[in-house]
Amino acid sequence: MKKRLLILEDGTIFEGIAFGTDEASIGETVFTTGMTGYQEIISNPSACGQIMVMTYPLIGNYGINRDDYESIELAIHGIVVRELADEPSNFRSGMTLDELLTMKGIPGIEGIDTRKLTRLIREKGPLKGMLTAAGEEVNALELVEQVASYSLPTDLVAQVSTKKPYPSPGRGKRVVLIDYGMKHGILRELNKRDCDVIVVPYDTSAKEILALFPDGIVLSNGPGNPEDVKGAVETIKGLVGKAPIFGIGLGHQLFALASGARTMKLKNGHIGGNHPVKDLRSGRTELTVQSHGYAIDASSIDGTDLEVTHLALNDKSIEGVKSTVYDAFSVQFHPEASPGPEDSNHLFDRFKKLMQTSSGKGNFNA
Repeated sequence: MKKRLLILEDGTIFEGIAFGTDEASIGETVFTTGMTGYQEIISNPSACGQIMVMTYPLIGNYGINRDDYESIELAIHGIVVRELADEPSNFRSGMTLDELLTMKGIPGIEGIDTRKLTRLIREKGPLKGMLTAAGEEVNALELVEQVASYSLPTDLVAQVSTKKPYPSPGRGKRVVLIDYGMKHGILRELNKRDCDVIVVPYDTSAKEILALFPDGIVLSNGPGNPEDVKGAVETIKGLVGKAPIFGIGLGHQLFALASGARTMKLKNGHIGGNHPVKDLRSGRTELTVQSHGYAIDASSIDGTDLEVTHLALNDKSIEGVKSTVYDAFSVQFHPEASPGPEDSNHLFDRFKKLMQTSSGKGNFNA
């Protein structure tokens, strides 16, 4: 068994057993609270640049199947687990997690105290980390300095967005989906409602999008800091009021920025499939899937045309907003789930109804 180190910027070093590729990797070390759905978690483009700590102790027990990918390529930078299942047992399994990571060039480490690591991240916030081979020739102090001085990339959305537009045909309403790092589950839910979807790159201009004559526009999820997505705010400003807008994840944050609000980095991001959110309009509490490290700054809402519609019950952060002027709304969580509960799936029905009833602006009655 090959040994591997997880080296954190604060000088903490964990030694465990290597799996996946032999290549070293640096990223932002975060944790997910999901008990299942590791295939969807590691294939979510929102995880680009991250080393993901799985808090559930046994990972890989049902293998990897053809159906549960949220993107074709994996953008995650590494995986940390307590125990890796070598022999998965599930009728859908086509390969092991180790085989997938080896094929995709992603390193993993098992056999470390993930509870201790998670508590460390909860105390200090996300930490830059490196997965690298262990050995007598390794100078750990030099590697700690290397990790501490490493600058996290700011072009994450450009890395995961589609390079060219493509259609996902339907016979219903025309939806233009701006891909900031889209989960395939979003596309699936729109197709289930017979939407005629055109997926476009993140840097597509408002003029080009409107030339596709959309009945509605979806701003997808994606990785990283919304302020790093150059040009997105101006594009969204050019689209608001021209067609109904539905933002998800990063798209929610970008919509808020375009509306005059600010965003902030959370000390502990929300990653997992068990985050309770309260719908302030209905009073209903829903369990949601989340994958984000940034949120809307609540103090910046005053003076905008935004109304808060959803709140996280764990930390009271903003989870949803709507415009009081235009047909536009957004949520921080993932209504398409994948993995996790589908309590919020009805939001796609709300968006469809909004496209059917919209007069262009100011008709948020869905």
